Amino acid sequence: MIQWLRSLIFIIQMYGAMPIIAIIYLPWAMVSRAGAHAACHAYCKWVIWTARWMVNLRSEVRGTPPTDEVLIAAKHQSFLDIILIYNAIPRGKFIMKRELMYAPILGQYALRIGCVPVNRGKRAQAIQQMMAGVQSGRQEPGQLIIYPQGTRVAPGVDVPYKIGSGVLYRELGQPCVPVATNVGVFWPRHGILRKPGLAVVEFLPRIEPGLPTNDFMARLTHEVETASDALMAEAGFRKRSE
Repeated sequence: MIQWLRSLIFIIQMYGAMPIIAIIYLPWAMVSRAGAHAACHAYCKWVIWTARWMVNLRSEVRGTPPTDEVLIAAKHQSFLDIILIYNAIPRGKFIMKRELMYAPILGQYALRIGCVPVNRGKRAQAIQQMMAGVQSGRQEPGQLIIYPQGTRVAPGVDVPYKIGSGVLYRELGQPCVPVATNVGVFWPRHGILRKPGLAVVEFLPRIEPGLPTNDFMARLTHEVETASDALMAEAGFRKRSE
């Protein structure tokens, strides 16, 4: 019960800090995209710091976060992996569902840093929209982040990887950096409770451009899932089949 109450207070202040930081950085963000990135990094650091002392949830970034123009294909388990990945790179931008464009504050800052909104209603249309959005924003260098499974996936749940990440990898001709995580063990998709422990995101060795799409998808799936399973096992999580 104490941990639940601490988690509730943490969540309230976390979302309360969002408009405060957004307003503080707004003048800079309006004149420069660097200001928008600075605001987002400040918010990420706030969440990471408060999680550490309010709910005893520490975090760690492993591997080498990229600083050049790459595609990042990441495991997505909760809001925390977004925070940790973005905080670790200089110019992150996400492939995001279109509905988030209309979220107060979050949507405006997401567009300002170069995120690409996609309508996920139909796969073919979504891929076309994704490519059009990426191509139109390529003059802004950075690290493009996509969640290949298309949504948050709870630990132990199997969800297939969608072809969109393979299309982006082929068309952009950029290296892809896979990212594994175990954050869902401590910060679930739903609910209030945040468990104490060590949440990790791990940047894996990059996949250089040039692989056939099917080979790329198979390698991406294997590397991200294998590394994520290892991180979750390290955190004490075991799949039911085990």
